[in-house]
Amino acid sequence: MLEYRYDTQLLIEGEGLDEDAINDYITGNFKGDSLLAVGDEDLIKIHFHTNEPWKLLEYCATLGEIFDIVIEDMDRQSRGLKG
Repeated sequence: MLEYRYDTQLLIEGEGLDEDAINDYITGNFKGDSLLAVGDEDLIKIHFHTNEPWKLLEYCATLGEIFDIVIEDMDRQSRGLKG
């Protein structure tokens, strides 16, 4: 069993985005691992393993427009099922 079940990926489009501040906020406020928050002040890509992807989506939506959202169930994938 995986500690964090959902591989959550998305893009945030906005203005004045700060990848370091976003990284710090996610690390400090959400349980998970394998965080990547990379991009520039207009576009950030997020990759995060968590059990509560909806909380991450809610936060990211406060920063700008979110799109290309992918949430994969890694537990199902490990059992040979579609994630």
